[in-house]
Amino acid sequence: MTLQEYIEEYSSPEPELLARITRDTHLHVLNPHMLSGQIQGEVLRMLSRMVRPKRVLELGTFTGYSALCLAEGLDADGELITIEHNDELEETILHNLSQSELCQRIRLLIGDAKEILATMSAQREGLFDMVFIDADKREYCTYYDLVFPLVKTGGFILADNTLWDGHIIDPAYDRDKQTQGLRAFNAKVKDDPRVSQVILPLRDGLTIIYKMP
Repeated sequence: MTLQEYIEEYSSPEPELLARITRDTHLHVLNPHMLSGQIQGEVLRMLSRMVRPKRVLELGTFTGYSALCLAEGLDADGELITIEHNDELEETILHNLSQSELCQRIRLLIGDAKEILATMSAQREGLFDMVFIDADKREYCTYYDLVFPLVKTGGFILADNTLWDGHIIDPAYDRDKQTQGLRAFNAKVKDDPRVSQVILPLRDGLTIIYKMP
């Protein structure tokens, strides 16, 4: 038994719906490794339950797995807004979300996250308690700047893939645009006096960022 297998065995099992989404994603969708999966999904669920957010924003829906995990911790009248750029996934996302009793509390927006975030800022849309960034790695710094004003003081920003399968410290990837984007993001957060942060070596790296008072 590997350590990963041990962790999976002694953590809460993947709920039936999420297991079905995992299987269907691997069968029918390109790049299924982008799925959060059992352990990261459980961590997202735990974090959301601890915060009990009224409003959550997600950048990068993929097939809806992480949205369903984050939605489990929503306050009684809470809402999760999730943004996906790939319109070819819309039907799959809506189908997956519709199988959960949480679907009425999740709003899917299809389009460019940067444009949608700019519109939110212009309209002064209500603040979010939690934001999960899991979209184009080259744009993480831009996403961070756009979402920061939308996050409540005392709120959290979660950023996925911040270790990038170890490429983040591998000189062989110095010219890779996604690696460059993630390195710039990690450095930006590290140097931001408005936040405290920690990178967890979970899956592909998960950064938890706290917006300080």
